[in-house]
Amino acid sequence: MKCFQSSLLSGSLLMLLLISCKENKEQAPAIVPEVNIVTVGQQTVPVFTEYVGETYGQDDIQIQSRVDGWITGMNFKEGDLVQKDQLLYTVDDLPIKNKIDQAEAKLAEANTAKVKNKAELDRVEPLTAMHALSQRDLDAAKANYQASLSQVDAAQAALRNAKIELDYTRIKAPITGVIGISKVMIGDYIGKLNTGAPLNTISSINSVRVRFSISEDEYLKFAKTKNTTDHKILQNQIPVQLLLSDGSLYDETGTISLTNRQIDPATGSLLVQAIFPNTKHLLRPGQYVKLRLQTDIYKDAVLVPQNTVAQMQNVYQVFALGDSNKINPTIIVPGKRVGSNWIVTKGLKGGDKVAIIGNAMIRPNIPINPTIIPWNYDSTSKQ
Repeated sequence: MKCFQSSLLSGSLLMLLLISCKENKEQAPAIVPEVNIVTVGQQTVPVFTEYVGETYGQDDIQIQSRVDGWITGMNFKEGDLVQKDQLLYTVDDLPIKNKIDQAEAKLAEANTAKVKNKAELDRVEPLTAMHALSQRDLDAAKANYQASLSQVDAAQAALRNAKIELDYTRIKAPITGVIGISKVMIGDYIGKLNTGAPLNTISSINSVRVRFSISEDEYLKFAKTKNTTDHKILQNQIPVQLLLSDGSLYDETGTISLTNRQIDPATGSLLVQAIFPNTKHLLRPGQYVKLRLQTDIYKDAVLVPQNTVAQMQNVYQVFALGDSNKINPTIIVPGKRVGSNWIVTKGLKGGDKVAIIGNAMIRPNIPINPTIIPWNYDSTSKQ
């Protein structure tokens, strides 16, 4: 009997405990997660494409010699600005001076022969008129005199050529610009143009050229957009931005100055050249830079931040805020990615509200406590 009463008491206590736990559980308030929400933007968005290019001077002139000889002088400091017609190198001029002496001697000899033949002609002409000499003698005298004139002309030309060669022994700057490191030093032997390597290079850098390639498809898109029969489809019509190697934006805007005459059949690309002012001489030839061109524009584009979009293979979705502060997964069709944002072509409209994903408490169709946070979708135009 006592055992039965004890068991009954234990059962009653267990029952009361279970009822008490159930009541406590029912009374516990549900946790409503706080979720950051952004408003879907809508605006006209220009789209930019980046290309890799290489910089060149406005003029890059290779310095080469037009005579053979030994370098006898360097009259500049490497890396400095040199002026047009400034003396750069001197070459041993003794062999050229000897050629000048020889040419002057031959000219004197030719002049002597000319005087002699003129005197002979003057003597023969009256005698022929008196029939003291034959016409044949007169013709021979005239021929000798004409030949001596030609010899004088040839000697004069040889002398002028030798003097020109003497001037070539003084190599001068063809333009004003920055000169590079010399490939030769005093005492080195150099060859003539096209037989030896360049001595140096001078670059004019008040403005710089940047060459890069665009694809054939991009070229066709530009061409169709311009709707013109002018072959200068890109020139001076598209502003170009330049990004330096450290990621900073160059403070001058360039313009496209030329496009190559043909598509490269090996790569399917078109070589394009842009010109940038370089008043501060920040740019130098040989730099690799990025160029940014506006290649498209989307009117009234619907925009969402990248961190609101979830991707599962080829399916893209967002969590849209609906009635009663509940979020619902919504399939979207994304367009082009612009900066840190997506253009949405289907599934959302401007003014909709979507959740920033990554919060473990986000579950479909559960109430949330939304916190609207601002985001600057206008920055997409600056990319």
